Amino acid sequence: MSPEFPRAAPLLDDESRAKLPALYSTEKLGDEAIAQVKFFTPDSGYTWYVTEFDGEDICFGLVAGHELELGYFSVAELETVRGPLGLPIERDLYYEAKPIGELIAWHRANGYR
Repeated sequence: MSPEFPRAAPLLDDESRAKLPALYSTEKLGDEAIAQVKFFTPDSGYTWYVTEFDGEDICFGLVAGHELELGYFSVAELETVRGPLGLPIERDLYYEAKPIGELIAWHRANGYR
């Protein structure tokens, strides 16, 4: 069994929360909706890009894991997940916001379907 490393800070801090539009507010933008926040697992290759947030727990965005998909995910659930080495999911502190279509194209060019 791998050790479990503690989380140093909240996954979604106040500054990140303030950047995120409300759920359903950008759905008409399609691929032009901006992913403002990025989460990733340092030890398993999953990435979550957040385009919308309900203000409490539920996010909508792009998930790059075994495949690419748009969908909903829970911040509370992501905070409990650990990768195979026991590392928590992290927020990418250096991520620059990008349109979801650009992210999909990048991931597809790098082997995701």
